[in-house]
Amino acid sequence: MREIVLDTETTGLNPLGGHQIVEIGCIELENHVATSSMYHQYINPERDMPEGAFAVHGLSEEFLSSKPVFADVADDFLAFIGESPLIIHNASFDMGFINAELARIGRDAVPTARAIDTVAMARKKFPGAQANLDALCRRFQIDNSGRELHGALLDSELLAEVYLELIGGRQPGLVLSEQSASSEAGGSRQASEDKMPTEAVQTSAHPYRSHIPSAEELAAHSSFISRIKDPVWKRS
Repeated sequence: MREIVLDTETTGLNPLGGHQIVEIGCIELENHVATSSMYHQYINPERDMPEGAFAVHGLSEEFLSSKPVFADVADDFLAFIGESPLIIHNASFDMGFINAELARIGRDAVPTARAIDTVAMARKKFPGAQANLDALCRRFQIDNSGRELHGALLDSELLAEVYLELIGGRQPGLVLSEQSASSEAGGSRQASEDKMPTEAVQTSAHPYRSHIPSAEELAAHSSFISRIKDPVWKRS
């Protein structure tokens, strides 16, 4: 299952009031695990940078002036996200800006139904608790010490770890597996007690298939995990 963790940085809060996207960051997940595939792009909004927005992400008008405009990167961005579900923290904000940018260049909107909002997930899982990204990183002991300013790619990397914890952590199916095993064991005991006859079922072995990763896959994996600070799987 492919999912895309997505975040944006903008010039302000209202996409219909002249504010625009200045950065997009995306991380690809396969079966909830981050791959080495990502998308990152700074964007020239062709306007000034308000002081309030600059204080959040530190992206200046001068820095962004040499970057491509959204129309020039839209195809690459849409190709990367494809039809995959989008994991977004406060999805209505980012989806509003993405679809406003697409509308400005005459492109179809990305359906909002594709977005999975991790703010809503956190509020449902922890009612009354803070649901911002920093608070969730603290709750799950995820190292966000490098997050002095907001950044679309960094925030996507952190959100990928938060999302893993929100759906159940490193073993989201553990409880279900234990319940299934218990049910199967109970069913076996009951069948034994009732001494119900069973019919033999013939099975055939599947041919052996190697699961050894290639040298290229190992190198790509090593390159990706080297960028992750304090990964959850190394904690005691």
